[in-house]
Amino acid sequence: MGGITTDLRAGLAFCTRLPVSAPDGARLADAAWTFPVAGAVAGLIGGAVFAGCAILDLPALVSATLAVAATALATGCLHEDGLADTADGFGGARSAERAVEIMRDSRIGTYGVVALIVTFLLRIGALASLASAGAALPALALIGAHAGARGALPLFMRLVPRARDDGLSAGAGKPTEAAAVKAAAIGLVVALLCLGLGVTLVSALLMASALTLLARMAMKKIGGQTGDVLGTAEQTGEVLILLAAAAIL
Repeated sequence: MGGITTDLRAGLAFCTRLPVSAPDGARLADAAWTFPVAGAVAGLIGGAVFAGCAILDLPALVSATLAVAATALATGCLHEDGLADTADGFGGARSAERAVEIMRDSRIGTYGVVALIVTFLLRIGALASLASAGAALPALALIGAHAGARGALPLFMRLVPRARDDGLSAGAGKPTEAAAVKAAAIGLVVALLCLGLGVTLVSALLMASALTLLARMAMKKIGGQTGDVLGTAEQTGEVLILLAAAAIL
């Protein structure tokens, strides 16, 4: 078990492209509780970009687009890549073997392109709709969405068995129950502080339902979760939280 600093460095190194390196011997499974912390950092970067655009008096749609792009750059499109691969594999294959083969292919297909277009448009549209109240709310929404979505990942990793013995998820290992609970708690608290009780409760219910469906689909399609499926889970959570914020706030 690493210390807090070790875990934070490992979580930031995995979840972002910030100039942070994971310490030697750090285990990602132990650092899983830091996923929502890394998410909050990515959201903060996007929020700062949105605020900067607002200072320049750019249109809300432009500000939202640049803010979402900034979060994607901050994370190296880690979860977007997983979403695209999952959409291609689940949508373009009838057998588990073929689905895994497609998901391992670095090329992107039609299902992946459509999935990325839809999720980017939903995030950008939700953020732009929040801009009428000023730049602070979209910035807070980004922080809450990124932290809340990543807070659910360790629990998803514990409850849904791995489909493969290799790959990103297998390499990360299975988070402990304590790490999963801590991650979920941090994600919920950050979302609550940023977006309030109503949005947080609605988002939690939506995410629980959506991730349950995703887990069942993953079990049916490939026999469990992979790193790509985890990326899809994060993107699903992020979109749902932003949509809930746009609908309620």
